Amino acid sequence: MKIVVRDVPPRAAWALEQAGVHPLLARLYAARGVLNTAELDDGLAHLLPPAGLTGAHEAAVLLADAIAAHKKLCIVADYDCDGATACAVAVRGLKLLGAQHVDFLVPDRVVDGYGLTPPIARRVKATGADVLITVDNGIASVEGVAEAQSLGLQVLVTDHHLPGPALPAADVLVNPNQPGCGFESKSIAGVGVMFYVLLALRAELRARGVFTPQNQPKLDALLPLVALGTVADVVRLDANNRRLVAQGLKRVRDGAMPAGLAALFTAAGRDARRATTFDFGFALGPRINAAGRLADMTLGITCLLTDDATQAAALAQQLDAINRERREIEGDMREQAFAIAESLFDEGEAPPPALCVFDPDFHEGVVGIVASRIKDKLHRPTFVFAASQAPGHEDELKGSGRSIPGFHLRDALDLVAKRHPGVLLRFGGHAMAAGCTVNADRLDEFEAGLAAVAQEWLAPATLTRRLETDGPLAPEYRRPEMVDTLHAAVWGQGFAPPVFSEEVDVLSQRLVGEKHLSLKLKHQGQPVDGIWFGRTEPLPARAHLAFRLETDEWQGVSRVRFLIEGVE
Repeated sequence: MKIVVRDVPPRAAWALEQAGVHPLLARLYAARGVLNTAELDDGLAHLLPPAGLTGAHEAAVLLADAIAAHKKLCIVADYDCDGATACAVAVRGLKLLGAQHVDFLVPDRVVDGYGLTPPIARRVKATGADVLITVDNGIASVEGVAEAQSLGLQVLVTDHHLPGPALPAADVLVNPNQPGCGFESKSIAGVGVMFYVLLALRAELRARGVFTPQNQPKLDALLPLVALGTVADVVRLDANNRRLVAQGLKRVRDGAMPAGLAALFTAAGRDARRATTFDFGFALGPRINAAGRLADMTLGITCLLTDDATQAAALAQQLDAINRERREIEGDMREQAFAIAESLFDEGEAPPPALCVFDPDFHEGVVGIVASRIKDKLHRPTFVFAASQAPGHEDELKGSGRSIPGFHLRDALDLVAKRHPGVLLRFGGHAMAAGCTVNADRLDEFEAGLAAVAQEWLAPATLTRRLETDGPLAPEYRRPEMVDTLHAAVWGQGFAPPVFSEEVDVLSQRLVGEKHLSLKLKHQGQPVDGIWFGRTEPLPARAHLAFRLETDEWQGVSRVRFLIEGVE
């Protein structure tokens, strides 16, 4: 691993400090490209206007007409946290704005696969719906949209995924990544796109005289859900996404959130009054996702929709139990997958440029998580496959991939599909995460095709793990109040949480729980505790470490300790 220190443009850091930003935060923000305090203003007035999102106005007109005609609306969701929160935001928001008949349907990961398929369209029609609305999916559902329209349904697609070669012929298409859309926040999550459609709908209803600025419903009550879905989907936190997340966090900390969200904080043992993006990404998000991986995402969506605290608590406990089961399955699979991955190259050798791992016993619900773990450990684009459990698709393998910076995973799949026609039955995704389905008897061909693309695209420098850090930590900032200040800020994908790095003395080290390294360190002449989760190899007496800060409470006293991220 190579530890590198981010550049800090001195003029930007100075300007932020002069404007009243704490000196350490000024340095951190400047290193992440922030030039002035306007970018840090998280007020709702600074959100990008919905008018810039192609299709948002047309969607508003379609929905306003449907509400006026008392039409039945049905949301087709996705089975991850972004899809679940987008569905909850759609149902809650549409009802706030006057819709009387709003239902939802979420595909089953195993039986239905991803997105709006023709069978899903038929199921929506069977509910008696007039309008079908997709959230966090649909941009690739050419056949599903066509089927829905042939059944007489109006179709509104809201999505944020990259489009394929052909766009679906929906009545309205809202996606910042569709050709010709000038919306600046290309990385907005699916839940954010739906929130923007609701903002446009409210404006249309105002224009029609249904609401006035004084009596219009407050959509900001949906922001905690928008924030959760945005962080959990690991989209880049550009300035607009950071505002959405910051506004959601403020409401959560004030206790203004849906009952299901509050119950999930309790089930996860987290304090909502001190909520952070870490809570969304690593505590609440996985519990919602677990339903889609192992059970039925209807459970997760119902938890986010209920206003009954007792029901919310029961559902959150169920989700917590499913998540524990998910962790057990993942743990067993991870060990097996690591063994398979490491058998692909000799000890002492570098891993191949891309990795494909398959075992007949793998569970398709957790292949993405396991791919992520292998990618983190070996720093290679990784696909993990499981046998399809869908009836009639027993000859297919479902794969989930995770990538490293510099290797666009969806584009790589596109090239493999062109070079090896028929190998990929379906695929889609983003630069860093993608999914695909392959013929079981052609996995070797897919593996060779992906390896060839990786060989061409990945330079040796890209294959060396680089950990970007914020350099040394001044000892005066090593105090609990400063840690609280850092944790309260909005960090995430593309706006990385602070990681510091410098040489420290390792005074003592011991294994705890058989797989974590507990450390006593000397940092700039002063003792400090450290912990390295998942590390068993000992460190030298002096080491160049990368570390995050956290507070550790012992007998009522709060102390700072270092969470070690890496060693050079």
